[in-house]
Amino acid sequence: MTKWIAIGVLIFLALIILASGLYTVDMTEQVVITRFGKPVGTPVKEPGLHWKRPFVEKVNSFEKRILEWDGNPNQIPTQDKKYIWVDTYARWRIADPLKFFQSVRNEQGAQGRLDDIIDAATRDYVTAHPLLEIVRNSNREMATAEAEMELAEEVRIPIQWGREKITRQILEQAAKMVPQYGIELVDVRIKHINYVEEVRKKVYERMISERTRIAEKYRSQGQGKKAEIEGEMEKELQRITSEAYKKAQKIKGKADAEATKIYAQAYNKDPEFYSFLKTLDTYKQTIDDRTWLILTTESDYLKYLKSLTPKKQKGRF
Repeated sequence: MTKWIAIGVLIFLALIILASGLYTVDMTEQVVITRFGKPVGTPVKEPGLHWKRPFVEKVNSFEKRILEWDGNPNQIPTQDKKYIWVDTYARWRIADPLKFFQSVRNEQGAQGRLDDIIDAATRDYVTAHPLLEIVRNSNREMATAEAEMELAEEVRIPIQWGREKITRQILEQAAKMVPQYGIELVDVRIKHINYVEEVRKKVYERMISERTRIAEKYRSQGQGKKAEIEGEMEKELQRITSEAYKKAQKIKGKADAEATKIYAQAYNKDPEFYSFLKTLDTYKQTIDDRTWLILTTESDYLKYLKSLTPKKQKGRF
């Protein structure tokens, strides 16, 4: 029985030693083995099951994938003395886990070093360039009211660097300093730019003033266009009225000529009858229940009335 107990104890101790000596490396990890706090051997980057000395050696795992760095906004003056808040972010990875462990120990320590390096590089390049270079990327014409109205003088300043090239320079400068920590800097970008509070109020006031000027110019152009359209409309109306009057007079003249011709034909057929009809028309147009005429009996106006004889009616003349 004592023999079997001893064998069981030995098996148990062997399992403990085996469990303490075996470790796995994930595909997303890389490992540095330390013995009493000091690195030993080379970093383990191959995934799978590996062996270390039990109890005396420790597994320190580090991320293989790209990691995120998000800096705090910093107040930085540009070359043209405009104070702005610059918020940057970066992507990095652990390129040499052994050097990384020896220099910064862990990701928290790496984040602190990246804060110093990237913020310093960003400050160097922001202070060396005007605000317009930090904001814009190219000299392309802006499809905005500011460009159309030629508002701000700096809009017309040619871009020599641009935001993209400046961020590449920041990346290049910072990337030269991080390898000593076993870090590879993958990318650096400017996430957000804004004026400080004091300047922002002045900028807003200027924007309001500029847009008011834009509105006034558009209104002025609109009024000019309105006057132009109304002038063209009046001109066209006069042309149409003139043509219509000309056409109407032509039709009227033709109608008068036709009427005169008909009158002449009627007169030639029976002048007396024609004279009679025209006189009746004259009576109709000149005499009504409110008209008084004092004429002599010899007037030609009443010749047809004088020649009428009353018809005899029963009991009356």
